[in-house]
Amino acid sequence: MALKHEPTAPYHSAQDALRVLEAVARHTTGVTDTELARLTGLAPERLTTLLRMLRREGYVEQITDGAYVTGDALSRLGSAQGREQAVREKLQRTLDRLRDSVGAAVYLSRYVDGEVRIAQYADGPTTPVVNEWVDFRSSAHATAIGKSLLGQLDHNGRRDHLSRHRLARLTSRTITSDKLLLSRLETQPPTVPHLDLQEYAVGTVCAAVPVSAGTSVGCLALSLPVEHAHRLRQAADTLNRNATPVLLSLAI
Repeated sequence: MALKHEPTAPYHSAQDALRVLEAVARHTTGVTDTELARLTGLAPERLTTLLRMLRREGYVEQITDGAYVTGDALSRLGSAQGREQAVREKLQRTLDRLRDSVGAAVYLSRYVDGEVRIAQYADGPTTPVVNEWVDFRSSAHATAIGKSLLGQLDHNGRRDHLSRHRLARLTSRTITSDKLLLSRLETQPPTVPHLDLQEYAVGTVCAAVPVSAGTSVGCLALSLPVEHAHRLRQAADTLNRNATPVLLSLAI
């Protein structure tokens, strides 16, 4: 399976953040922001934004003289022992924070062995998850998650998926034409969120943005009841702007 390599803004931010982390890790006694700007080539304003995020996520800490050293989160994720559990816990904290900031249930999904899988999610009493009335694996054509994941595959990868999963009509808005779906996936810019406007379930709208690291295809998504549809695009933009910590957790 080949991927379409069209990096998004969160991807570039994650790459820049990794450069900062690498520079901090090389200076075990601490490194100042001035030195980091010189080492990474990042503009001061850009560096300040990244350092603020890295401190919030626990990847770096400031010591008494203002210099930066690696934080506990980086140590836990970088350790071979218990790494999988540490990554899962870190991702869950990030998803919980995203849920609160966008006011919606939030999902992390991946495309694994030719299938759509919900890896983790964050919901709450006022932000319920979507009722999975049809298996997400067989309804990629109708969900924002599925369309985002399929959109990151090449043409052959998409055709392979559709050959194994019939485009069933789930609501009156569901796309059931292979040709139409493939056309929309092909022309969708990578920076624009994929939407599900009651295509999977009546009464629910969703949006998804890509979060792929290396050869792993993934996305972040949110769902809202249709009466909050007016918040969907703004919530999707917020989700996209805050996707960098998720990418970092997957990449470290």
